[in-house]
Amino acid sequence: MPGPENGTFESAPATPGTPAPLFPPDRIDSLSYERNSYDRNSMPRGKCTPFDSWGPNQACLTDFPMPDVSLTRKVGAEFFGTFILIFGATAAPIVNQKYNGAETLIGNAASAGLAIMLVILSTGHISGAHVNPSITIAFAVLRHFPWIQVPAYIAAQVSASICASFALKGIYHPFMSGGVTVPSVPTGQAFALEFMISFNLLFVVTAVATDTRAVGELAGLAVGATVMLNILIAGPLTGGSMNPVRTLGPAIAAGNYKKIWLYLLAPTAGAITGAAIYTVVKLRGDKDGTHRSPAPPPLATTTAIQSKSLSLSNRNHRPPVRRPPSSNHRPPLSDDHRAAITDRPCLSPSKQTDDNRPKKPS
Repeated sequence: MPGPENGTFESAPATPGTPAPLFPPDRIDSLSYERNSYDRNSMPRGKCTPFDSWGPNQACLTDFPMPDVSLTRKVGAEFFGTFILIFGATAAPIVNQKYNGAETLIGNAASAGLAIMLVILSTGHISGAHVNPSITIAFAVLRHFPWIQVPAYIAAQVSASICASFALKGIYHPFMSGGVTVPSVPTGQAFALEFMISFNLLFVVTAVATDTRAVGELAGLAVGATVMLNILIAGPLTGGSMNPVRTLGPAIAAGNYKKIWLYLLAPTAGAITGAAIYTVVKLRGDKDGTHRSPAPPPLATTTAIQSKSLSLSNRNHRPPVRRPPSSNHRPPLSDDHRAAITDRPCLSPSKQTDDNRPKKPS
């Protein structure tokens, strides 16, 4: 991820990012970042306020590094993106509980998938649309995302989840329990299931976010479809969380912390594994992140191409233009011509007078 002055950290071949997120480098700025942006000496400084009455020398008490505006915008995008995701993904199960299964499992899956798709399309170019601490940690572990930004991202995601959950509690009270993810199978099975669906999610996210060969414009559709598939698989058993803050916020609002550790550990472990597996696959196929050269064409095709190129070159070839001899160049003189010139008087005709012109014989 090139040099410290005008490039990014070199990492496991990445193709923006933001978390860049789910777009190629020209679209994503969190996956590719400059070291200079994290150098305190290069950050803008606060204004100095002199206090003459406090001492003989002026004191600069507010000479602090100012916050990174770019990071602030990314964190803001993460907050609102996570709020939209948690509100949409949690509201459907609550409505399903309130109206006796009106949404059904397909409705729950579609609600979460559409929410993440919209968030990616709207904030992916700003923050990368992680909206999931497991994604942020997995990208940081594989050096697709700077560790220095991880605490800010996770803080925004957790706070947005809590805010969205309490908003849902105020709207749908007393049916908040329907939005809490609680396993209905033994702990081992629930852990394995959450691990696998998180693995699936990060395998796809890493592909569309870090590989230039993937179609970045379809990132939202690909990730949304993966979320829908995972909820259809695991929804009745574990709730299909795949996201620690999807469980944490509603659990705090509803006061239900049953097996919450499972939803904090399993998605993170599965996310790191899925991202690492895709990175290994990409390394085996293409170490430098560029396309392989195609196989050489058959001999007959090569011969035909060469013949066509030769004919085109002959058609465009023009013979050299022969220029006429220079006006200063004169052909050699014959003996008679040379003798006639020798017999001429020294004066040119314009300077000859009647006295020195040769006289005609009488």
